[in-house]
Amino acid sequence: MATFGNLSDRLAETFKNLRTKGKLSAADVDGTVREIRRALLDADVALEVVKDFTGKVRERALGDEVSKALNPAQQVVQIVNDELVTILGGQQRRLEFAKKPPTIIMLAGLQGAGKTTLAGKLAKWLAKDGHTPLLVAADLQRPNAVTQLEVVARQAGVAVYAPEPGNGVGDPVKVARDGVKYALQKVHDVVIVDTAGRLGVDAELMKQAANIRKAINPDEVLFVIDAMIGQDAVATAKAFQDGVDFTGVVLTKLDGDARGGAALSVASLTGRPIMFASTGEGLDDFEPFHPDRMAGRILDLGDILTLIEQAQGAFDEDEARKVAEKFATDTFTLDDFLGQMQQLRNMGSIKKMMSMLPGAGAMKAQLDNFDEREIVRTEAIIQSMTKLERTTPKLLNGSRRMRIARGSGSSVTEVNQLVQRFEQAAKMMKTVAKGGMPNIPGMGPIPGAGYGGKPKVQQKKKGSKSGNPAKRAAENAAIASGVKPAGETMRADAGGSGFGLGSGAQPGRGKAGGPTEDEMAALQKMLGR
Repeated sequence: MATFGNLSDRLAETFKNLRTKGKLSAADVDGTVREIRRALLDADVALEVVKDFTGKVRERALGDEVSKALNPAQQVVQIVNDELVTILGGQQRRLEFAKKPPTIIMLAGLQGAGKTTLAGKLAKWLAKDGHTPLLVAADLQRPNAVTQLEVVARQAGVAVYAPEPGNGVGDPVKVARDGVKYALQKVHDVVIVDTAGRLGVDAELMKQAANIRKAINPDEVLFVIDAMIGQDAVATAKAFQDGVDFTGVVLTKLDGDARGGAALSVASLTGRPIMFASTGEGLDDFEPFHPDRMAGRILDLGDILTLIEQAQGAFDEDEARKVAEKFATDTFTLDDFLGQMQQLRNMGSIKKMMSMLPGAGAMKAQLDNFDEREIVRTEAIIQSMTKLERTTPKLLNGSRRMRIARGSGSSVTEVNQLVQRFEQAAKMMKTVAKGGMPNIPGMGPIPGAGYGGKPKVQQKKKGSKSGNPAKRAAENAAIASGVKPAGETMRADAGGSGFGLGSGAQPGRGKAGGPTEDEMAALQKMLGR
């Protein structure tokens, strides 16, 4: 994530220097811990948390688990990962739903932290799981807060309860209480109450929030905190914990470019788990917080599980099975290619997905230069083709490609590149579908990998097997000219005698298998008879 980008780079550089050493001394461990401490402090992590974290890392790094490890540097990375998971909360904490609906969730936090938008994100996320959430507009102080919540609810496709216009008019405690009654009448199983915030912690804010909590008795109180506010996040969290108390933390604006180390401090110092993370402005940029996965992202170890979950949510299993069959039968068309690209877009930002891969930090420059609109341009080119052209790309001659380029606002070169990429992808996937390993462009054949085709039967080499070089050369020349060597003719003519003499007339030969009269005359002349 962008918020932890600088911290990830600093830690990656520290471990890179550590991996060059086969055995770690106490000085090496101290130097590594010193660099980790500097990286955490530079990322705005609270000093108390940094001291505790580096102390545990140093103690474990100097212990037997590192000294006896085959790869000490990798073992230190594992220790840092384990301790990061601990300060981020350890285990994932899920929402606790009421045994008797509705489940009441109250949002609290400073103004500008993103509570109203988060209410819509949480409601949409719950609706995907089959719940029927209701948003309650209890923020009657901020101008147009009620209107904003109504717009967010419409975008999320959920119901909203807003009896008061807001802008300083109405009693938020009464609205919250009536909202819960309305949910019971309309059979909503989850109620999300959006409360007012302030520019800073004050007595009036705490009193109002405490009164709302007392009136509705929520099952969950989520403290919404901006990950970009720095060290003040800890002081704010403690103030809300003392004044209102909360059961979980939600981090917002994790896609920002601020240091964001406060996120590493809140869970550790308040003892309350981080439950959700908001990673963008869209209503779908919202995910449950997994401490182990977040630690993996910070250490550039990747987050494959989240990537798989997003793919499962965006791709249709039946459609994927049909596409696999088309790959295997060589019937994959540009229409199918377009459908796959549109499903890929449904997963969200390509950059975010790529950043979840292990080692994505090394591709930072390439990811920054990646243009998300390239997929849109590709869709425009395919949609500018006729139905027949999409199913039979071989029809795309020069004039057709020029028409497609004009229709999609691109160049003929871009159309050619798309067709070439499609053909390469279809060929590779066909090989994979048949159980082979594709020959990836730019890489040679992979040793020991099958390529899905039928194995070639090696034919026996035709040629003389004589040990005499002169005789072997003569026989090979005779084979090349289509004439059988004398030895083979003799073997073919040999009959039933063990000495290779004639065996009499053979069926279909028309003459005896013995020597002719001319041959006998030549033999007698040689013998002097």
